[in-house]
Amino acid sequence: MLTRRSLVFGGLAALTACSRPKARGFSGYAFIANQEGGAIAAVDLEVFAVARHIRVDGAPTAVAASPQGRQVYALTPANGSAHEILAGNLTLARTLRVAESAVTMRLAPAGDTLYVLCREPRRLVSLALNPLRMDWVLPLAADPVDLDVSPDGKLLAVSYGATRAISFVDTLRRQVSPPIATSGEIGSVRFHADQLIAANLSERMLSIFDVQRRRLIVNLPLAVQPDHLCFKADGGELFVTGAGMDAVVVVEPYYTPQVAKTVLAGHTPGAMAACTPPDSPGYLLVANPNSGDVSILDINSKNVVAVTPVGTRPSFIAITPDNQYALVLNQVSGDMAVIRMPNVTRAVNEQRRWKKGPLFMLIPVGSKPVSAAIVGI
Repeated sequence: MLTRRSLVFGGLAALTACSRPKARGFSGYAFIANQEGGAIAAVDLEVFAVARHIRVDGAPTAVAASPQGRQVYALTPANGSAHEILAGNLTLARTLRVAESAVTMRLAPAGDTLYVLCREPRRLVSLALNPLRMDWVLPLAADPVDLDVSPDGKLLAVSYGATRAISFVDTLRRQVSPPIATSGEIGSVRFHADQLIAANLSERMLSIFDVQRRRLIVNLPLAVQPDHLCFKADGGELFVTGAGMDAVVVVEPYYTPQVAKTVLAGHTPGAMAACTPPDSPGYLLVANPNSGDVSILDINSKNVVAVTPVGTRPSFIAITPDNQYALVLNQVSGDMAVIRMPNVTRAVNEQRRWKKGPLFMLIPVGSKPVSAAIVGI
C-alpha cells in the first residue's frame, strides 16, 4: 500500500538518483551490512553509487574495517561465522565458523586481532588475521551481551546482561577475571581512559568502574535508559539516548564523572555519531527512527540547529574520515541517506536562510541495512 510518506521518500530517492552530484565525494567505500539481504553492499563514496553486493552465508549485523584499510570483516551471528572481505577488489576471501551462534565482534586497535563474543557455546574467541584463523578461546560464565577493547588492546570487557555482572579479560595472559556483580542489567560497555562505562539498563544509569582496581567508582542516574552511547571525537563528552525521554543526556566522564546536561532532541532519539567538519564547532547527529529524520546538534551549545528527513527508520550513522559526509542507514526503506556536513555549517552561518538543506542524496543499498564501515583508498 502506498502512503504519503512512501511517496515523498520514493520521489526524493528518484530525484537524487537522477541528478548525481557533480561534487567530488570521499575517496573510498562504505561497506554496509544488509541483514535481510544476506550481503555486504560496497558503496563507492566518490561517485555515490553501489559498486557491488558481496554475498555472505547468513544475515550480517556488523562490519569492521582494518586500520590499514585492506580488509573488512563481517559477522553473521545466527550461524556464528566471521567473513573476510578484500577491500581492494571487493570480494569475499574467507569465511570461518567460530560457534553455533555469536553476539558481536570487536577489532583490536592494532588491527591484528578480531574478537568474537559467542553465545552457543558461551565463549570468547580470538581470531588472528592475515590469514583469518582461530587463535585462542576462553569460556565465559554466563550469556554475554556486549564486548569492548581497551585503547591499548591489553584488556577486554564483557557484559552479561540479566546476570548483572561484567568481567575483564587479560589478552596477554588469556585469562578471564571472576565476574564483578552489578546492581542492574548491563548492556553496552565502553572503555574511556582508565575507566569502564557500563550501561545499566534496568536502573537507568551509567555504572563507571576503575579498570585498574576493578571496582565501582560511581553510579550516574539518567533521564533515559542508556540504550545508545556515543563519544565526542576527542573523548571529552559522552552522549546517551534511549527509552524514557526524547532527549540526549550529556555526560562528562572526567576524574569525577557527572551528568552535565539533558537536551531535548527529536522524537525517540536513537543511534548517534559525532562529526567535526572544518570551520565548525562540531555536530552531534541523532537518528529519530519513529519520525524518519536526523536531529543535528551544535556540540558546543548543545542546541538543535537542523532537522533533516532521511528515510524510513534510520538506525545507524557513520561519518567519513574527512568529516565531510554523514551516512545514515534506513532499515525499512533500505537506503542510505547522505548528509553533506558543509551544508549544515553554511545553513547555520546564514541563519538557516540557505535554501539547500543538509540532505545530499539517497542511495538504495539493500534489505535492512544495519551497520557500516568506511575504508579510504
